[in-house]
Amino acid sequence: MNLTKENIALIIFIITATILSTAQTIVTTGLTGIMADFHVSSTTVQWIYSSFLLVLGVMIPTSAYIARKYKIRNIIITCLIVFLIGSIICYIAPVIDVLIIGRIIQGIGGGILLPITQIVILKVIPKEKWHAYMGLFGFIIGIAPALAPTVGGIIIDSVGWREIFLLFIIISIVLIIISALGIKLEFDREVNYNLDIISLILCSVACLGIMIGFSNIAARGFSFVYVILPIIIGIITLILFSHRQFNIKNPLLDLGILKHKYFFYGTLFSAILYFTMCALNVIMPLFVQNVSYYSATESGLILLPATIIMIIFNFVGSILAMKIGVRKVLIISCILSIIGYLIMMTYDMNSSINYMMITQIIRAIGAGLALMPCVTWTISVVSGNVEDATAINNTVRQIIGAIGSAVAVVIMAIFAGGNINHDAVSVNAFGETSLVMAFLAIVMLVIVILFIHDNVEKEEIE
Repeated sequence: MNLTKENIALIIFIITATILSTAQTIVTTGLTGIMADFHVSSTTVQWIYSSFLLVLGVMIPTSAYIARKYKIRNIIITCLIVFLIGSIICYIAPVIDVLIIGRIIQGIGGGILLPITQIVILKVIPKEKWHAYMGLFGFIIGIAPALAPTVGGIIIDSVGWREIFLLFIIISIVLIIISALGIKLEFDREVNYNLDIISLILCSVACLGIMIGFSNIAARGFSFVYVILPIIIGIITLILFSHRQFNIKNPLLDLGILKHKYFFYGTLFSAILYFTMCALNVIMPLFVQNVSYYSATESGLILLPATIIMIIFNFVGSILAMKIGVRKVLIISCILSIIGYLIMMTYDMNSSINYMMITQIIRAIGAGLALMPCVTWTISVVSGNVEDATAINNTVRQIIGAIGSAVAVVIMAIFAGGNINHDAVSVNAFGETSLVMAFLAIVMLVIVILFIHDNVEKEEIE
């Protein structure tokens, strides 16, 4: 590989994004120890994880503006400094509140850098190779958070949970030095593209309101204060934000690209796919533990092979898309997803671990085949505006993920008559919820057949 300034910048960005992505999940195996050290409940300690994800969702929309305005060298160094500050705060945190603040600051750095890395890939790599590189990036960013809890567990068992953040401090300093010395690449910038503060506030409130509201459903039901009110505020501010973007000179996000038919339906496909993926991650553990009475460890083992295979097929799907076209790959993906969800309707209280483990792989292959090929194809149809396309696509997926997890639990509980227990009613409820997921996969198939085609020419948006 010829180490041009483009390749050097790309390598540094991907390594940095990989490290920062591990911060999402690496602390999860240390929550019990943190609860004991700070004498707090599980409800409180889960904010160490949730706060990081919420901040990721809020920061992603700003990536389009940041990519246009600033030098990529300054962006990566700033993100790393912010992440470093957050890691230091986490390392020295005397109380749980300070630890959560540190995680929020970490999330700011990670939330900006991850979509910026995608933008760098799309700007550096020739368009005909986008699928391969985006697939590789998807594989790396997928496998890192999946393996992080295991690595974190080893560190915690050996030296303690604080040393995870000490490791992040050391790595951040090294990466800051490497970035300062190694990144020479620059893109054309719009130095006069000013940040609209009102849009930033509206966007942040909208994302937080919707994600917090839906995330609270499982624990709070339909509480007005914790669920209904945040969702209402989120929806109202989202409408105000969208209206403002069409009426100002320098929008935070150019929502006009949603008028592009193929970009809109590609984003819709990705959103539905992400909805079903996040929904599955909640309803399967619920079924395995509450209905089939297996342990949490056994629940994790059932999903582990499927998770690994889905991550691998993230890359396989991208390679296949280059060889046989995106349309065929997505059709195969939808068919496998439909079959996978229909098979889930056969689960009962006596289903074995091996049966559920093996059948989950079918659904996982379907999901893995589609995710990166669809994202890459969607952005490619508006390739002249990769900044906004990347930010919109990632923001939609982040919000839909929060909604999918919550709505799936509500649907399953409604079908079960309120409570999900070790009984036939809950088995039927899980089957009916799986049927809903299969229906959504059919909707995705229809979208592919009608709107997703290979070699789509770019359209001008009026």
